[in-house]
This record gives sequence, C-alpha cells and structure tokens, in this order.
Amino acid sequence: MPSCNNSIPQPLIFILAGIPGLESSHGWFSVPFFLIFVITIIGNVTIINIIWIEKSLHEPMFLLLATLSVVDLCLVIVTVPRMLGIFWMNAKEISFDACLTQMFFIPSFYVMESGILLAMAFDRFVAIWYPLRYTTILDSNMLVKMALAILARAVAVLTPAPILTKRLERFQTQVIAYSYCAYMAVVMIACGDISNHIVYGLLVMAASVGVDLVFIVLSYALILHAVFHIPSWQARSKALSTCGSHLCVIGLFYSPVVFSVLSQIVGYHMAPYLQIIIDNLYFLVPPMVNPLIYAARTKQMREWVLRVLNCHRD
Repeated sequence: MPSCNNSIPQPLIFILAGIPGLESSHGWFSVPFFLIFVITIIGNVTIINIIWIEKSLHEPMFLLLATLSVVDLCLVIVTVPRMLGIFWMNAKEISFDACLTQMFFIPSFYVMESGILLAMAFDRFVAIWYPLRYTTILDSNMLVKMALAILARAVAVLTPAPILTKRLERFQTQVIAYSYCAYMAVVMIACGDISNHIVYGLLVMAASVGVDLVFIVLSYALILHAVFHIPSWQARSKALSTCGSHLCVIGLFYSPVVFSVLSQIVGYHMAPYLQIIIDNLYFLVPPMVNPLIYAARTKQMREWVLRVLNCHRD
C-alpha cells in the first residue's frame, strides 16, 4: 500500500483495478459476468411482464416480486456494464463524480432489495396468521407505503456516503482495488483519520441488512409457531410451501453477508482477489437466480412461463 508521505490531492479521475492480481484473466471473467447480465435481464423482464399482463397475479406477493425484479434490474444495470468495460476494453478510468454516483446507487439498490425481502416476509406472516384479512391488511395503500419506506431508508442511510467521501482531501493513490466504486474501498486509500468512515459503514450494514435479517428471522419464527399449531399435516405442508421460494431467496441473499461477518469474527482473511469476487457475487447472483427460483417454485409463475415457452415454440 502506498504511503501517505507521497499522498496526492483529491483526484479528478480514479482508476478501477477490476480484480487485482488476476488482470491476465479479465477476459475469462467477462464471460460469466456477461452471462449473468443477460440471464438477469431476461429473467426479471419476463417476471415483470407476466405479472403486468396477468390480472390474477395482481396480489401483494406478486406485486412485491415485481418490485424486487425492478430493483434487481437496476442493480445489475448500474454494476455490470462498468465491469465489462474494464474486462473487455480496459476502460478503468472513472471520474470522481461518477465514482460518487456509483457509490450511492449500487449499495442503495442492495439495501432496497433487503427491504423488499423483509416486506415479503411480512406478506407471508400476514397470509398465514390473518388469511381472511390478507388483502385488507396488505391493500394497495399499504404496499405503496412500504415501497416508499424502503426507498426513503435507502436514500437516508446512503446519502452520507458520497458527502463524506467528497470531504476526503488527500489519497495514497488514485487506484481503487475494486471493479466498482465501493465506499470502503475508496476510504481505505484515503489519508488521515478514517475511523468515522468505518463506523458509518458498519452502521449502514447494521441499520439496513442487519435489522432486516433480525425481523425476517422473527417473522419466520412466528410463522412456524402458527404453522405447527395447525392440526392437519397437509395444511401445514401447504402453508410452508407458500414460503419456500422466499426462504430460498433469503438464504441466497444473506448467506454471503453472514459468511463474511463470521469470517472476520474468527479472524479468517481471504486473498484480496477472492474477497472482491465474492463481493461482486453479493450484487450479481441474487438478481439472476431470484426469477429462476420463483418461476420454478411458484405454481402460477411456472404455468405462465411454460405457456410463454409453448407459444414461442409454436
């Protein structure tokens, strides 16, 4: 790491390193990233169109799924093209303002996705605890309020990131050892006291993903409590099956975060390039797999996907 003895003033341009240590393999990395991008676009656009067209799917669960797909699309659109530019054309330069913009939007969409998963857990809780009042409790006004709350929280917790970064005056280097402008990656190359920035980064995770995960676990604890008080095994199985897709998505979304936190607690340090690859997968794999999970495990979605495929085949 360069020393602050030879620090530079706030640069107009940063250099994104991509995946440091594996620069010679950037061409190979571009293939799975491009495939992830294409599959994500096709899968989520298909989900959105099906829910938009089919009036019977205009229920809270599917409207939340459509919202999740919109956020997933936004997340990969602001992330993958820049990565592919680095891998294909060595386009590593990014202006300081563009870096701040990326620093805000990428984690914002990630925090929004976490909030939507919490809303979907609340949806399953209401469906199982109050089935007769389900559509009354989760009416259109409630869904709009939940969406606005998710958006407002993301804006509130992520707005300080570019503001705090803008105040950093000197840097050790202008090279960011990442494939996108991550807040902590920029902070770690800054000179001076960065303790406030580290505390802020931890607070963002705790106030968003951490809080969401706690309430999701609480929701499913209450769901399981209600389900196992149902006398019929068949009714229990049916109730749990409505949660299957959501549980798969939750596991896929939160398991990398939990793994990263636990590895830091036990003192396990990964190679820098491996950490960057895993961080990229935080953002890219869930948006790709989410529509596949719901298409495979949700009866209504599966029937519509098969109908669309049969129409194209004919």
